[in-house]
Amino acid sequence: MKYQYYPGCSLEGTAIEYNIATQAFMEAMGHKILEIEDWTCCGASAAESVSSLLSLALPARVLALAEKQEKIKDILVPCSACYLNLKKVEVKIQSEPGLLETLNSLFEEEEIRLKGSVKVRHLLDVISTDMGPAQIAARVKEKFENLSIAPYYGCQCLRPYAVFDNPEAPISMVPVLKAVGADVHPWEMGGKCCGASHMNTKMDVALELVGGILKGAKGADAIVTVCPMCQMNLEAYQKKISRLQGEDLNISILYLPQLLCLAFGLSEKDVGLDKNLSITAGFRKKAGLM
Repeated sequence: MKYQYYPGCSLEGTAIEYNIATQAFMEAMGHKILEIEDWTCCGASAAESVSSLLSLALPARVLALAEKQEKIKDILVPCSACYLNLKKVEVKIQSEPGLLETLNSLFEEEEIRLKGSVKVRHLLDVISTDMGPAQIAARVKEKFENLSIAPYYGCQCLRPYAVFDNPEAPISMVPVLKAVGADVHPWEMGGKCCGASHMNTKMDVALELVGGILKGAKGADAIVTVCPMCQMNLEAYQKKISRLQGEDLNISILYLPQLLCLAFGLSEKDVGLDKNLSITAGFRKKAGLM
């Protein structure tokens, strides 16, 4: 299959390893991705505080650019915040009369128009729905039978658009992780909020939320994520939270395509694992990386 690809800003900066691993995974699975030409920021969470129209116009422009590729209707989006913003426009132009014309009036000078013909897909949706555990298992070279993995979904790929999973009890990663031989850590924190950007504005709140997630993962060898913000919050503040909580809460945090590609036999360099902040020696040993 072919997908249009929207990496978003984080995957070209703080989450570059997610970009590396996503592209490596898609290639390993035999699927082609075509990066949307001249894409720009989706607005993240900042645009909404400036203007509600701006928060729609930025992702709408991306969708309009994607529609130039008329034969490829699905847009693959790894970043959960980007997915949410693009998905919001896809949904709103179908349900709010006049919005599509308002948005298109902003693009007249650039001579592009949004019609609403493309479909926004989160990476996890593509992995679990279009590929599935059987296709993934067929490419596994290194079974991770010694690893216990805690699947962490976060908020934005599941809410408010419950497209491919249950936001309150998500399970879409479970068969995928089992396909590479891993045990799935039993917990109820997979869909809980990590605090997101509150780590910058209300750090005490975010540290408490992340602490609860890290505690819930005790006994697992790693947490696997599908969101750059979640990844950053979970891996960058472990030492601080461990000091505050008075217990060791350090644990490896990986992006889902990183773990899958390692199971396919790709190297740490191939998946950008050297850019992760919290890969423990214990995980490396159990995963056969040392």
